[in-house]
Amino acid sequence: MVKPIAIGMGEKDVNRISNVTDFLSAVPYDKWVLVNPDDWRPSARYKHAAEVVQDKLYVIGGSRNGRYLSDVQVFDFRTLKWSTVSANMDPKRSKSDTVISDQVFPASAGHSVVKWENKLVVVAGHCKESSDTVKVWLIDLETHSWSAPATNGEAPIARGGQSISLVGSLLFMFGGEDNRRRLLNDLYILDLNTMTWEAVRTKKAAPAPRYDHTAVVYADQYLLIFGGSSYSPCFNDLHLLDLQTMEWSQPETQGTYVTPRGGHASTLIEENWYIVGGGDNKSGATETIVLNTSKFVWSVAASVTVRDPLASEGLTLSAMTVDGENFIIAFGGYNGKYNNEIYIMKPKPRDTLRPRLLQSPAAAAAAASVTAAYAVISANDEKSIDINTVDDSDIKGVQPNGAQEFAIKVDELTTEKNNLESRLTEVREENSRLKTNLDAVNNSYSELGKELQSVQGQLEAESARCLKLEAQIAFAQKRLESFSSLEHELETLRRQKSQIERTVAPAQKQRSGGMWQWVSGSAENPE
Repeated sequence: MVKPIAIGMGEKDVNRISNVTDFLSAVPYDKWVLVNPDDWRPSARYKHAAEVVQDKLYVIGGSRNGRYLSDVQVFDFRTLKWSTVSANMDPKRSKSDTVISDQVFPASAGHSVVKWENKLVVVAGHCKESSDTVKVWLIDLETHSWSAPATNGEAPIARGGQSISLVGSLLFMFGGEDNRRRLLNDLYILDLNTMTWEAVRTKKAAPAPRYDHTAVVYADQYLLIFGGSSYSPCFNDLHLLDLQTMEWSQPETQGTYVTPRGGHASTLIEENWYIVGGGDNKSGATETIVLNTSKFVWSVAASVTVRDPLASEGLTLSAMTVDGENFIIAFGGYNGKYNNEIYIMKPKPRDTLRPRLLQSPAAAAAAASVTAAYAVISANDEKSIDINTVDDSDIKGVQPNGAQEFAIKVDELTTEKNNLESRLTEVREENSRLKTNLDAVNNSYSELGKELQSVQGQLEAESARCLKLEAQIAFAQKRLESFSSLEHELETLRRQKSQIERTVAPAQKQRSGGMWQWVSGSAENPE
């Protein structure tokens, strides 16, 4: 028996839960439930890393008020209590590992974590201690000691906000933001067996550089990248990398329109990729969206209010299975305030890949029976029978019980057919609605095209004016150059005049004896 806790159902009433079984059974499908333990909780945070191991949620580091955190917290779903993990010495460590027992885990934010063997592998992130390359840390789940193994190969530059995905012992890391705030779209593989990095050369156009996106590997063959942030817009695009051919593509999706977002979190349950939180620099995303990774169809599983902690950036999402039931666990985030709540949701089982007709065992059996009965009728009667017009007189060589069973199977098929026709009608209505929306969008594009043509005309007129002004400026520059030449010639003439004046002035003084000298000279030399 554990201490009762309160779970929030998004309503005013609060249910009191006395044990874990009652707690999990009380979680409704496709509805978020607040886990609110009465005892101690760790400090609120965002941009942390989290992973569920069996029935324990491990939360590592994060950021709060601009300060990086270095703690490792664990929430045990068996006891519904928080505890803090302290590092200790690992006697089984490798000589190449640096094991720290007297220091706390490195303070970091924007890092990623994944479970591998009996360890938590923590990768990258922004730390207090700067580094040129991505760092890797290992936390032993048995001893709770941590180590910083040396890595080899082409080590990627340090970054935060990247995504990591594990396939066997290969860790795929995509994108992020480096220490100089440059956005990245590179892809690296870390072999955890050898701790060797390798830069991957891919084919075709890779996703635009981004950080705070999400990634998942489906069927151990396809790496999916969704959303993310840049310095201005957020993304809502979906990219696929075939891990066998290393070729990028953008699959066409259907279903619900998905708003751009960054800082969201995601987890994969079977073929359904659940994505929660994030935002577009204006508001938080309130929908819990789901992508069917085999059909590429978007849908909405749940919604919350704008100020709800689940509409935050920098939260984490993990998956847990208890008694065959799947659960999604969300923790932390920032939406104007830092959060430290745990939310849990039980996703409703969704359609499998099989067509609807094959999903019904009765329908499949009915189809087989009808086929067999039709073969018997054809063999005995040697004539073509329309299955929709079969009556008792047409059935020859078939026992009464067989005819009755045949009629029952036909009824079942008819019911299934009606269901399919009903669904087809719904699809046609949806297609009609989408066509109407498409026509509206096309009309909008047409208006925008007209506006664009008008703007282009104005730009052409302005361009002509600019050319005319450039010609006038060029003419004025030539005149200025001629003025400069004239000024230079004028200055030369002034210097020449000055020199002449300096030469002529002494001669004039020598010839001039004043008026009396001139009179005297006139007397002495009369004409």
